[in-house]
Amino acid sequence: MVPQEHPLEQLLRSDRMPHIWCPGCGLGTDLGCYLRALSGMDLDKVAFVSGIGCSGRAAGYVAVDSFHVTHGRGIPFAIGLKVANPELTVTVWGGDGDIFAIGGNHFIHAARRNIELNVICINNAIYGMTGGQVAPSTPLRAKTTTTPYGNYEHPFNFSYMAAASGATYVARWTTAHTKELTKSMREALEWKGFSFIEVISMCPTTFGRRNGFADGLEMLKDMKARSEVKNFPDLEDTDIGEKIVVGKFVEKEKRSYLEEVKQWR
Repeated sequence: MVPQEHPLEQLLRSDRMPHIWCPGCGLGTDLGCYLRALSGMDLDKVAFVSGIGCSGRAAGYVAVDSFHVTHGRGIPFAIGLKVANPELTVTVWGGDGDIFAIGGNHFIHAARRNIELNVICINNAIYGMTGGQVAPSTPLRAKTTTTPYGNYEHPFNFSYMAAASGATYVARWTTAHTKELTKSMREALEWKGFSFIEVISMCPTTFGRRNGFADGLEMLKDMKARSEVKNFPDLEDTDIGEKIVVGKFVEKEKRSYLEEVKQWR
């Protein structure tokens, strides 16, 4: 029997397989959505930047110019790429800790400047690779290695934070919403400004097993059941709790950073 080629073979570095992600992890599905969103684009003009953590390993699997940089520094590195070569389509791919804890200040100012970057945050509510510590996205009462009796800190609402900082395209989906996520990723890749997509994704190994989930499939079903689609809602009402509000939250026109630079040159 002739082995069949993976439908995304041309977009993957197959020599790096098998990947390091755990069984049931949402990252493989999330990355698959991104690769499908790249379909038909000029891959010679696509750059992919990721930081440290489980999400950060994606840079090694994508068959475009990719960069695996230091923890929390994906955005400033990507800004350098975009400013040096404005023709590039630049994606920053990282986890909630990488983008909003270690690199939070970079995120705020990149959104404020409306720099033409596509930032995708894989939010698994924990530091998955480094030991399962509490993260800025960990829900109240959730257990981690550093909050064994339950988290007592209120988590960030990343999508609200992105919009408040000046992002001109903001969306949130879960790993259970593959079609919607792929469509949003394509829209973000083509967006002329700062785009942000939050992906609520499962980590069965360091989050799920400490919080009553048997495996990744159970987590996936739970996310799907708790999700409520609301396009362009009041972002003050999109905190993640019993319900996960998903959809396209922001889509507005504003002059981008590079357009402003050209005006003053």
